[in-house]
Amino acid sequence: MKRGNLAYVLQALLAAVFFGASAPIAKLLLGDISPIFLAAFLYLGSGSGITAMRLIHGMSSRQTEARIIPADIKWLAGAIIAGGIAAPITLMISLQNTPASTASLLLNFEGVGTTLIALLFFKEAIGRRAWIAILIITLASTFLSTDFESGFGLSLGALGIILACVLWGLDNNLTRNISGKDPLVIVAWKGLVAGTFSFFLALFLGDELPSLSTIVYTLFLGFVSYGLSTILFIRSMRGLGAARTSALYGTAPLAGVLLSIVIFQEFPSFLFVIATVLMIGGALLLMNEQHAHSHTHTAVFHDHSHGHDESHGHDKAEGVHAHEHEHPAEEHEHDHMPDIHHRHGHEE
Repeated sequence: MKRGNLAYVLQALLAAVFFGASAPIAKLLLGDISPIFLAAFLYLGSGSGITAMRLIHGMSSRQTEARIIPADIKWLAGAIIAGGIAAPITLMISLQNTPASTASLLLNFEGVGTTLIALLFFKEAIGRRAWIAILIITLASTFLSTDFESGFGLSLGALGIILACVLWGLDNNLTRNISGKDPLVIVAWKGLVAGTFSFFLALFLGDELPSLSTIVYTLFLGFVSYGLSTILFIRSMRGLGAARTSALYGTAPLAGVLLSIVIFQEFPSFLFVIATVLMIGGALLLMNEQHAHSHTHTAVFHDHSHGHDESHGHDKAEGVHAHEHEHPAEEHEHDHMPDIHHRHGHEE
């Protein structure tokens, strides 16, 4: 795997660590805050924290990230509605009538949903090696999330959780279409809009406001586990595409279990060892994936963060920068991923 692709893999894995750590920490907070207010302040922490980062970043004279333009609004709005509003509400309603073991298992369907949507609707290329890796990581997540001592049943609530995962999968794919744009802006808008909606929903339902200290802890958790995690997720999608990034992101339960051992002294079962081995194996498969064939690049005029390399030899600017530029049409063969320059159709 190219060094650049390795960086994308590490970004996806770090995103998984940040997000996976949120579950056991949020469990500590649930005694002091309602689930809807918890969701609201997690999103608001993400949005407000990333907005502060954006303001600090904006003080730099160099434009290193591409700006959101009117043509991007439909993708951003769709991602906010699907992943920031519809999916969490669907999940909260469905959890009321679903056994915990069933819910934990079905939440891993997000990676599968992302992959299927990427393949069927966005025509993202997924080879045999990547399919095997995705299935292995999904299987590992299933082992890690299932409590075989509790009951398991499929109900309308369970179907609702599957729907929530599909909505998050749609969110991931819509976000992929603007992954070349400034991730700080994308995450800030997602967090502020979704958090504000959940906040007023909690007030409407009569939930009691938590203490100031609980709000502060939740905001910080949201900044790290939702804000920074999503930024890393978006950056990873630039190079790996939605399906592969989501597969690596599926290792998040591993971080959650490890942190639960430290916080709650909840020691894992033998299935944890199996899941860990499977996750490492699946990640290594993706890291060593090779995908090369003759393909054609149509002429394109776009804007994204880039450096002065062979594919971006249009100027002499040093370092990473962003501006509109053109790539001429060409046909060649080399190892590549479904990054922002390689989202062409495939026969395989």
